[in-house]
Amino acid sequence: MRKLLNEELPRLSKEEFIEQKKTSVVIVLDNVRSHLNVGSVFRTADAFLIEAIYLCGITGTPPHRDIHKTALGATDTVAWKHFATTAEAIDALKKDGFKIIAIEQAESATMLDEFVPAKGEKYAVVFGNEVEGVEQEVVSIADTVIEIPQYGTKHSLNIAVSVGVVVWDLVCKMRK
Repeated sequence: MRKLLNEELPRLSKEEFIEQKKTSVVIVLDNVRSHLNVGSVFRTADAFLIEAIYLCGITGTPPHRDIHKTALGATDTVAWKHFATTAEAIDALKKDGFKIIAIEQAESATMLDEFVPAKGEKYAVVFGNEVEGVEQEVVSIADTVIEIPQYGTKHSLNIAVSVGVVVWDLVCKMRK
């Protein structure tokens, strides 16, 4: 087996990416402090043709050098909006017909591996602050809370890692 060279990978141009049918998922970042994490989320959103990213509250927005550093150009391809509060973003998403999923450890949460997306449904997935997680106000108004099963001693993942795990799983299930 041989590793592929970058020029052998089937990459879309920026124009081709913009024209592609997107996955009916919006990533919502609830007061994420690290610009590096935000940049990583942009890269993940690009990889899975995510519809948009909603940056809420204190979450950093492009252009910013630390976002650019980890996004590797994905801020030029992935649509994004900023909202003063996450609740404001959720309200707009609900009006647009999105089901809201908060990623959090909560009572009666559905484990990620057990979640089955409804065919044809649009989802907004909310990821929280690095220390506090998703705001309780947002958890309370979410349609579903999903928890990533974890088996070690920490019971927390970096936000960018959480986004990668959840978005990959959700997109795989939605594309079946």
